[in-house]
Amino acid sequence: MIPGARLILLGRQGAGKGTQCVRLSRHFVVPHISTGDMLRAAVREGTELGAMAKRVMDAGGLVGDEIMVGIVRERLSQSDAVGRGYILDGFPRTVPQAAALDEITAERPLDVVLDLDVPRELVLRRITSRRVCRDCGTNYVASGSEKSPWICDVCGGDVMQRDDDTTEAIAHRLDLYEEQTSPLIEYYERRGRLAVIDGVASPDEVFRRLTAAVEGARRSS
Repeated sequence: MIPGARLILLGRQGAGKGTQCVRLSRHFVVPHISTGDMLRAAVREGTELGAMAKRVMDAGGLVGDEIMVGIVRERLSQSDAVGRGYILDGFPRTVPQAAALDEITAERPLDVVLDLDVPRELVLRRITSRRVCRDCGTNYVASGSEKSPWICDVCGGDVMQRDDDTTEAIAHRLDLYEEQTSPLIEYYERRGRLAVIDGVASPDEVFRRLTAAVEGARRSS
């Protein structure tokens, strides 16, 4: 395996993208660029962008293209992304964002776009049971038998449900995905960059499928 790769991981929220992105980042020795993490950091810091993003995310919406493209353009210009590559997680979400990304990456094109395919019903069950430590961000899965208050095993912080993980907000985000993000599948398929990965398997098996797709795309390029 040769370090370095330039790729996008698509898929519904709750499909296991975040965990697999971290594993892929370590495997290919590239930065994991999560636009969701970047936006949540802005919310915590109380910036003007953070305040705008919080209102949209709390309602289960998507932040506008102009803001997102600017954030990604700046991040991809940094030395680690230029020199080694990257994994984009959460971007692009719309066809206009994808077109803008094509312009940004014209000199160093993407190796592959991975679509992690998990059924909507399974995603909804996964996200509504997700809990997160308020302090360190460790993720947990609620079974209904947890003690109250729920204390994080890692740092001792409070474990709770995120404000945007309610059933209503999740359903709205999934509807937006179908309406705005699903057309990306056709966009990248027409350009011969898409690899669809069955995400209904053990985490290790899904990871094996993802890495095999990346390696295959790089050999054929």
